[in-house]
Amino acid sequence: MNIAIVVSEFNEEITSRMLAVAQEKATSLKLKISYTCMVPGAYDMPIVVDTLLKKKDVDAVVTLGAIIKGQTKHDEVISHSAAKSLTDLSLKHQKPVSLGISGPGMQEKHAIARIRPVAERAVEAVVKISDELKRIQK
Repeated sequence: MNIAIVVSEFNEEITSRMLAVAQEKATSLKLKISYTCMVPGAYDMPIVVDTLLKKKDVDAVVTLGAIIKGQTKHDEVISHSAAKSLTDLSLKHQKPVSLGISGPGMQEKHAIARIRPVAERAVEAVVKISDELKRIQK
């Protein structure tokens, strides 16, 4: 299975570690990472994900990001927008897109604690979804 990984540069001290975990998990599952793309933030992911999903050598896309609560509800707006757009792209292209974006409403310490589980689950999710799609399409 060929995957692409799209990573938010915002909160890079967290997302760079998420990327390393996702790469380890992909290797352990014998997945090929065809593309690794960096974007400014989670809100900026959909256009890159859309382009990747059009490629024949991409079976699924893993997204990685950390949306940390600030003094306003901006984190909620970003996370809801990103989740909705990524879901719509998965349906449009009929390829799995995982939501490896932690947040909203969390503090930095919570984001750090979620690095490994969120990144690993994001990779595992695209494999499980892909397997299930193959099973029901037979």
